[in-house]
This record gives sequence, structure tokens and C-alpha cells, in this order.
Amino acid sequence: MCALVLLVAVAAVRLSSRSGLPSLLIYLGIGVAIGQDGLVGVVFDDAELTQVIGYAALVVILAEGGLGTKWREVKPALPVAAMLSTVGVAVSVGVTATGAHYLVGLDWKQSLIIGAVVSSTDAAAVFSVLRKVPLPSKLTGALEAESGFNDAPVVILVVAFSTTGPIEHWYVLVGEIALELAIGAAIGLAVGLLGSYGLRHVALPASGLYPIAVLAIAVAAYAGGALAHGSGFLAVYLASLVMGNTRLPHWPATRGFAEGLGWIAQIGMFVLLGLLVTPHELGDDIVPALVVGLILTAVARPVSVLVSTAPFRTPWQEKALLSWAGLRGAVPIVLATIPMVAEVPESQRVFNIVFVLVIVYTLVQGPTLPWLARRLRLGDSELAADLGVESAPLERLSGHLLSLAIPKGSRMHGVEVSELRLPAGAAVTLIVRDGTSFVPGPTTVLRSGDELLVVATDPVRDAAERRLRAVSQGGKLADWLGTGGDDARPTESTRRPGAPAIWPPWPWQRHRARTRAGAGRARGGSRAQGAGRTADTARTAGTGRTADTGHGRGDVAGPERRAHGATRSAGAALGERHRDELDHSRDTT
Repeated sequence: MCALVLLVAVAAVRLSSRSGLPSLLIYLGIGVAIGQDGLVGVVFDDAELTQVIGYAALVVILAEGGLGTKWREVKPALPVAAMLSTVGVAVSVGVTATGAHYLVGLDWKQSLIIGAVVSSTDAAAVFSVLRKVPLPSKLTGALEAESGFNDAPVVILVVAFSTTGPIEHWYVLVGEIALELAIGAAIGLAVGLLGSYGLRHVALPASGLYPIAVLAIAVAAYAGGALAHGSGFLAVYLASLVMGNTRLPHWPATRGFAEGLGWIAQIGMFVLLGLLVTPHELGDDIVPALVVGLILTAVARPVSVLVSTAPFRTPWQEKALLSWAGLRGAVPIVLATIPMVAEVPESQRVFNIVFVLVIVYTLVQGPTLPWLARRLRLGDSELAADLGVESAPLERLSGHLLSLAIPKGSRMHGVEVSELRLPAGAAVTLIVRDGTSFVPGPTTVLRSGDELLVVATDPVRDAAERRLRAVSQGGKLADWLGTGGDDARPTESTRRPGAPAIWPPWPWQRHRARTRAGAGRARGGSRAQGAGRTADTARTAGTGRTADTGHGRGDVAGPERRAHGATRSAGAALGERHRDELDHSRDTT
């Protein structure tokens, strides 16, 4: 039965990618279909077991998300993500709880629990919808980091609101949250750094042990944070983020293993949550769920985004997308089991409201996100298909083999291989076109649908990938148009400390350099011949002057020719230096 459910869920991913809906809805539907009101009629009502499995699944999902997060994309958006995960969560909880209390009629405890539960966003739901819509890296980094950071404070709030006693002093709760987050962050960073160091310096007997070790280190970070009374979720995310941005051995195998475990965790968790819900009991909670969802989507989330981004110069288009991109997914439904386990009064109603809210507003927000991104001009339909680059290490050769396919609409179409301007140490070694493989030349024109194999040394591997992505988005003039930016420059490890950035020369610059070198050799030969002739003339003049008492023509022609030759040599040298200065200024610009 479990194997059949897993196969159906895997096949459903194809349907999800075609429809643009997050896969979580399909997994929840599978759970409801085999539940007590569904086709199979499986009865399941163990909220405590669901919470335990949900926590375990969240640890794996956060670990997979941290391993796949690129620090260069998250770093510029880190202040915004931190504000959204702390100040934004507080504002969202307050606004949603107030609306639930006064408009739905829930008491303050239930209102605060619902406000805290639905304040956590789900990056997996967001990016499963936006996979075909390219966004600025600052936006994607902010959404991804927010989803990894805000789980920790939300869990603390839900546990605090689900306790039996009232919260007398709010500043005590804020202090506890800050302390737990600090402990979790410290443990996560320490475990991530130690784990990365150990994996790089300890040779395991089999390559398949490295992915297992990475996931074990991530789980150890969660356990350490929980045992130290800190945030285990923040610890596992930061530890995975550190390891994911370190050059670990056998990284492609580790990344694939983590993605597979992440899919299994999502499928199992959502199917189990679908089993836990009782569909015939949801009728009375549909209207309250719609009201709370409207407050959250139309008021709480936009206000939290405005408050969180107030200290930063964020364009209004990005604020609008951040407000609408706050999709809810697995975390709110799992957190809704906490009051059920704590036996909070009306906890089943809280779970039903959260369940309906997640499904309805995911259906509303998910399909409209690509349209909104295009309307706000934050996504370009011509660049819908991103350049997928796969990497395999060549450990004995200290290099990497990059494999990529040029998608339809990529601006790499029509670019010559020499115009890619890859950094020194990287080269296109093979092209597969229409099932035929061939070795390209400098003037080979790339086409949509081509598959490329690029070999790059370890120091320039990242620079080569960034340059390929820049050309795919901006064409051969990606750097001049601002698409490539610093991505096309060699990495710091490839430059001498203190030396300026070195850009690869344009093709016509290489041709001009070769022509200039040939001309220089020709001028050098001419000057040598002229010097020889001048010397011969001088000797002849001297001989004539001796014979004819110094009145021969050679005593005049010799000095004039030497002066003229020196003037021409100086002029040529000045002209050559002037042209070099102009070329250097243009290249620098």
C-alpha cells in the first residue's frame, strides 16, 4: 500500500509541473482519498504521531533547503529576510489574531494560536509555482531565507500559546524567543563548520557514505539545538547552509540524495496530514477559514512586508510580490497539531480552519504568482526556462565537468563559442546537436537545443557557470548590458592578491593584438635594417671625409638620417603607448 501511494505521488509531480499548482495539494488529496471519508476508508486520528513524523519531515526538508541555498543569493537579502522572520512574524500574528477574534468570534487564545500557525511561509510551495519565472536573485534569496528562518520563531510562539497558563509579560516571551534563536544559530553554525571541516579532511571508504554523513550532521545540529533549549529548526537550516556552500567531496551525489529524501519527507508528511483530516467535519469551518485567510493575505502579510522593508530601499514592485508570495504549506498544518497534542480546547477547529485556509489560498495564490511577476515586470517570459547546469567533479584532474542544455528562448542561441568569453581554465569540449556529437571550434555557432560539455578547473568552476548563465540571459553583451555583473569576472582565488580584475579579451581584441604584434616585429626588423644602412653610410662617409678633406655628402646625410630614424622610433613608441592606454581605458569602462 505504501509503495503504491509513493508511486502515485511521484507520478503526480508531473501533473503538478504542468498545471503550475504546488505538489502539496496533490499529496494532501491523496491522503484525503485514502482516508476514512475517501475511497479506501483508512481511519487515522493519532495527532501525536502526526506531530512527531511532521517534525522529522521538517528537519529533512529544512536540511535539503539549506544544502540547496546559494549563499551569494541569500547574502544580499539577509537583512530583509531577518526582518520578515522576526518583525514581520510579530506583525502578522498580531493583525491576524485581532481579525480572527473580532470578525470570526474566536477567543484570544485560539486567535493567537491561529495567527502564529499561519505566519510561517513555505518556500517549496513558492518555487514550485515560480520554477518557470526568473526573478531577481535578491527576491528569490529573501523568500528562500525567510522560509528557512521563520519556522523557528513561529514554533516557539505556537508552543508558548498552547500552554495552559496565560502569558503575563510579553517581554519575557520576547526574551525567551531571542535566547532560543541565538542558541540555535550558534549551534547550527558551529556544527556546520565542524562537519564541513571533518568531511573535507576525513577520507571515507565509500563515496556513498558522504551523503549519509551530511544528513547525519544536519540531524545532529537539530538534536544539539533542542537539547540546549534552543531552536533546533534554525540550527539544522544554518548547519545545512554552511555545508551546502562548502566544497564537500562527492557533492553531486550528496545533493541528489538530499533531494530524494526531501521528496519522500514531503510526500509522507502531506499524505499523513490528509489522513488526519475528517472532510465531513470541515463544513462549519469553511467560512471562518476564508475570513481568516482574507485577513492574512490582504492585510497582515502586506503590512508585515511594509514594516519589515521600511529600513531598506525596496521597490514597490518587489514589495507587492513579497506580499503575494507568502504561500502557506506544510509547516502551518504540522504546527496546527501542537494544540491538539496539548489538548487545547477547540483545537480540532483550529486544525480544520488552518487546513482549509492552506488549500484554498494556495489554489488562489499559486496560479496567479507567475502572472503577477510578469505584470510587475519582475519576470521575462522570453527567459522562462533557466539554464540548467549539472556538475560532476573530476577529482584526479582537479576539475569539474559541466553539462548544460540551451533551452528555447535562451539568448545563448546564435552566440559563437569564442564569444562566450569563458575564464582561462574553462573550455567547451563537446556539443551534442540533433543526436550528433562533435568538437566545436572558436567560430561554432550555438543553437537552442544544443547540449554542451564544459571542462573547468576547480578555481574557475563557479566563474564559468556564472558566465554561462549571464550569456544565457543577456547574450554576448551580457557584461555591457549589466546582466553578467561581477558574475563574469574571475573568482578571487584566480587573481593575485591586490591585482585588478582581469576580463577575458573580446575576439576582435585578440585579433588586434596579433596584428599589432606582427606589425611590431615588422617595425623592429625595418629599424634594424635602417640602423645597419645608417652605420654603413656613416662608415662610407667617414672614409670619404678622410679622402676628400671632410667635404663628402656622407657627413651630412648620416646625421640627418639618424635623427629622422630616431624621431620615427619615438613617435611609433608614443603612438603604441597611447593606443594601449585607450584600449585599457575602454576595457576598464
